Amino acid sequence: MPKYLLQVSYTVDGIKGVRKEGGTARRAAAEQLVQSLGGTVESFYFAFGDADVYTVVDMPDQASMSAAALAIGASGAVTGKTVVLISPEEVDAATKKTLNYRAPGQ
Repeated sequence: MPKYLLQVSYTVDGIKGVRKEGGTARRAAAEQLVQSLGGTVESFYFAFGDADVYTVVDMPDQASMSAAALAIGASGAVTGKTVVLISPEEVDAATKKTLNYRAPGQ
């Protein structure tokens, strides 16, 4: 199942929501969203720095992850970035692919 890293930053309204509901309520909301699309939340952490939340999720496909990202973004309570994560085994498979490529200028 594809794995994704979500880096989420709260807007002012989002921060107000976290202050009102608490961190565990936001984690539960994220789990509910991901599960409704057939996925699972592997980890969910609040953080200091560029992002307020780092979450790793497994989703059945890119369409499901896109649906989640669209719903989250449309809320107006957060901004975010989604990173596709690649396992070491997937990198191994990539190195075994036969391809035809010419570097620029060669």
